Amino acid sequence: MWQGPPEKEVCAVRAVSRRLHLWAWRMSVSLSLSLFSSPRLDLTKTSGRELVMLLEWWSGTECVIHTDPQAYPKYGKENAIVVLNHKFEIDFLCGWSLAERFGVLGGSKVLAKKELAYVPIIGWMWYFTEMVFCTRKWEQDRKTVSKSLLRLRDYPEKYFFLIHCEGTRFTEKKHQISMQVAQAKGLPSLKYHLLPRTKGFAITVRSLRNVVSAVYDCTLNFRNNENPTLLGVLNGKKYHADLYVRRIPLEEVPEEEDECSAWLHKLYQEKDAFQEEYYRTGTFPETAMVPPRRPWTLINWLFWASLLLYPFFRFLINMISSGSSLTLASFALVFFVASMGVRWMIGVTEIDKGSAYGNIDSKQKRSN
Repeated sequence: MWQGPPEKEVCAVRAVSRRLHLWAWRMSVSLSLSLFSSPRLDLTKTSGRELVMLLEWWSGTECVIHTDPQAYPKYGKENAIVVLNHKFEIDFLCGWSLAERFGVLGGSKVLAKKELAYVPIIGWMWYFTEMVFCTRKWEQDRKTVSKSLLRLRDYPEKYFFLIHCEGTRFTEKKHQISMQVAQAKGLPSLKYHLLPRTKGFAITVRSLRNVVSAVYDCTLNFRNNENPTLLGVLNGKKYHADLYVRRIPLEEVPEEEDECSAWLHKLYQEKDAFQEEYYRTGTFPETAMVPPRRPWTLINWLFWASLLLYPFFRFLINMISSGSSLTLASFALVFFVASMGVRWMIGVTEIDKGSAYGNIDSKQKRSN
């Protein structure tokens, strides 16, 4: 009587079958992510390139990168966490420009305050392209931020993940309060930065470890004490930026939260020293390089302008020529609402109209 195949062969066949099923599942997930992510990547590229075009082509702002020539070829070829100081109104835009010049703007993400999701145009684009938003209240952010970051582990394209560890833009009032907290915690004082918020950085490193290759420590400043604004960029004013980029392998960042926190505090002490040197000498360390402007931001803008502006002006002329009071009043109302939306978007970047985050009483901050 036939007893069937030996047990070892059955186990081997089952093992191969399981591996084939697992491989097929992974391929289907990967394909689904690629197909689903493609429209969002295109949306990110389109929305981001509009503002980058204004910075690079409309205002002609120059950004010189100071970095190690041996690290430079790796930029854009690997996933990276970008830590950028938060002192200028267009620092986020300089971060986008960096990503665009190295060809990773479409996949890049940013850790931003939740209020930005409601800002017309830019905030809506960020929401639909799955930017990582936080309320800056750790108990609420712990799960939501971690969940958003874990999605990036299977992201189909290279990306920069931009994070402002200071949590809010630098002002003298916020700096004074921040240094009171530093003194209470026994931390060294910083002259040009606020005390970094370490928990968001720690969870970012923990969630993206083995996927992200390095931390890019970016320290930004502007020549001749320029005070750049988004309104200035829209008006075509040219600025001159210097950006010091240090590539730090992620293996050098500690895994334990307390050690990671101490590492980040040390990083900001070093950033402070670099800023001190910049104000003293007018330059950052390492070799100065200027990545070439890519034409895609300008081509993207010209495409949408030719597609939308001609029909818009044709429609506008027809409305005016109609002579209808109701039609003209409706157009004036729409124009007013659109102008207020743009003004709101600009206001979000203005330092003197920034959030009250960081202006709270120092006793409250120490308790946190």
